[in-house]
Amino acid sequence: MTSALLTDRYELTMIDAAMRSGHHERECVFEVFARRLPEGRRYGVVAGTGRLLDLIRDFRFEEPELEWLREHGVVTQPTLDWLADYRFGGNISGYQEGEAYFPGSPILVVDGGFAEGVILETLALSVFNYDSAIASAAARMVSAADGRPIAEMGSRRTGERSAVAAARSAFIAGFGATSNLEAGREWGVPTMGTAAHAFTLLHDSEEEAFRAQVDALGSGTTLLVDTYDVPTAVALAVKVAGTSLGAVRIDSGDLPRQVAAVRAQLDSLGAVNTKITVTNDLDEYTIAALRAAPVDSYGVGTSVVTGSGFPASSMVYKLVARKDGEGNWVSVAKKSAAKATVGGRKHPVRSLENGVAVAETIYVGDEPAPSDSERPLLVPLMVAGEPVIEYLGAHGTGVARTHRAAAMAELPDQAFRLGRGEPAIPTLYAPAG
Repeated sequence: MTSALLTDRYELTMIDAAMRSGHHERECVFEVFARRLPEGRRYGVVAGTGRLLDLIRDFRFEEPELEWLREHGVVTQPTLDWLADYRFGGNISGYQEGEAYFPGSPILVVDGGFAEGVILETLALSVFNYDSAIASAAARMVSAADGRPIAEMGSRRTGERSAVAAARSAFIAGFGATSNLEAGREWGVPTMGTAAHAFTLLHDSEEEAFRAQVDALGSGTTLLVDTYDVPTAVALAVKVAGTSLGAVRIDSGDLPRQVAAVRAQLDSLGAVNTKITVTNDLDEYTIAALRAAPVDSYGVGTSVVTGSGFPASSMVYKLVARKDGEGNWVSVAKKSAAKATVGGRKHPVRSLENGVAVAETIYVGDEPAPSDSERPLLVPLMVAGEPVIEYLGAHGTGVARTHRAAAMAELPDQAFRLGRGEPAIPTLYAPAG
């Protein structure tokens, strides 16, 4: 299925007008960056790169799309002819998926003709704004969990395709599994899930429901114990599954008190290895509040798929450089108040001291000489219109997850505080020469 009409009308009308002026093939550099982090956040996590590369590869105007544009008078015939042959043939570089980013970080750099680059604006922003928001929120939850596993289970709280993107982004950010099967099939995210309250309510008794689940899934399954009375359900769970019961799940109530009571009851029944998972409207703050409780794992739904209050990442797609009539590169930038941009081709590095990040340094102009204390942040993502295989599919998702762990290990300790604060490191602009 083509992704060509997943865009805004003005992307095509700009191309139509640029073709009339003869500038549609002028070489340009576009950037994706965030003007700011969500209020109070100290870092962001890049996610969506692998999805975007797939979407660009499928960005084709077939006859049904062209006919619709023709019928609705969106663009003129010369532009329709150009769109019929459209294939992105430029180069794209960017931050590796899973990388930490800060205000101004040029997380995606698109090199190509004006028309072939500008047409990707809406697509790139729709992917990065959502996926990075989810990954950034999920990374905070992973930090709050302090090593305890977290599963993503928010599919019913967002759009059906957004649910897949959210599951993938949360996995990149450190979640261990998802309830979403399409995320497992399409992106290799481990899937999990057993039963909801409806399964218990289906049966004539809670004990009958537990026996049916254990018969189907084995004693290592997770039994949901808060449909009726928690202490009664815990006792029934151990009676049915034995002390080898895998886990019990609690989805309501005063969690710190409830978890402590269930742990004590399980231990008294000899089920000392049975784990406790909680899934009651959790976010990074409630997860942090449960650190002292004997919780073994968490399931997060609404909060993670909505970016924990920030479902978009404030990212923009801007033209920062172009060639003039003589073929010379010219820096261009928006000057309007509160939305000014920094023009010019950029070379971002993570400045380090003893392996700890101290600044996001963005060199503007020519590429600087390498330094032992600076880690370059841009990697090739597409070369002459062909995506770099390393970042595609399930393999690319795993690569992003691994890189996210390494990027988080570089950040200073203050990056992981949940209280409101400024970005963990400053963004500094410097001339490349």
